[in-house]
Amino acid sequence: MNVKQRFPLRTLSLLLICAALLWLTPIFWMISSAFSADSFSPAMASILPRRPLTFGTLEEAWEIADWLRLYANTLIFALGTFAVQLVTITTAGYVFAYHEFHGKTTLFYLLLIQLMIMPVMLMVPNMMTLHQLGLLNTLTGTMLPYFASAFGVFLMRQAFLNIPRELEDAALMEGCRWWQVVMHVLLPMTRPALLAFATVSITYHWNEFLWPLMVLNDPDKQVLTVGLASFALGAESGGQWGLISAGSLMVCLPLMVAFILCQKHFLSGFGFSGIK
Repeated sequence: MNVKQRFPLRTLSLLLICAALLWLTPIFWMISSAFSADSFSPAMASILPRRPLTFGTLEEAWEIADWLRLYANTLIFALGTFAVQLVTITTAGYVFAYHEFHGKTTLFYLLLIQLMIMPVMLMVPNMMTLHQLGLLNTLTGTMLPYFASAFGVFLMRQAFLNIPRELEDAALMEGCRWWQVVMHVLLPMTRPALLAFATVSITYHWNEFLWPLMVLNDPDKQVLTVGLASFALGAESGGQWGLISAGSLMVCLPLMVAFILCQKHFLSGFGFSGIK
């Protein structure tokens, strides 16, 4: 008996709507509090907007912290990491998909083992390496451990395997170099997989907190998540929950807008890559 037989469609839809509303409750509360003038009262427990609605809380939060610098550092961290990953995962995925060499299968399985290692276990060795390279307290050092991605290599290898090998052979016979085959033939045909990986990579690094907190000591090099933690500590001591909500909204807003504008492409990318 499948799910549709056990639950009527209307009941299933109602359950899904209730689950979605429950999941969205913190987001509703954050938006409601960010646009309310009242920052500390028993009415703060309500998720409904509290009149009068105002942009004053957002303006006050914007003036307290240097959000432009935090946004710039976060964009460099997230987009710079993805740009380098784009080169490494496509190159490695192409090699694992189209070329034969001794120990290829063993090397691929060893690469996949990285997916089973928790990132927190590698923090101390990574910090020792950055110290030896003189890259501590730099954005380059913060990005360095993420330049290679086993998940991205696996995703691109699977995407390349779905493309007929004859297309690569035809391009090589026409005189293309291997990197021209990757750039002009294979990558355009794996755009949904790249978009799926871009979503995962940029979202993960945008929200990354612990690693930038450990590596970056200079306040001028902090990213949004670390800056928000410092901002929230100051506001929390005064019970300014509206300010904390406004700061949280400014951190989440770019990703929320990007997802709303591009949700069709994101979902098609995940469907193409088989990620659910």
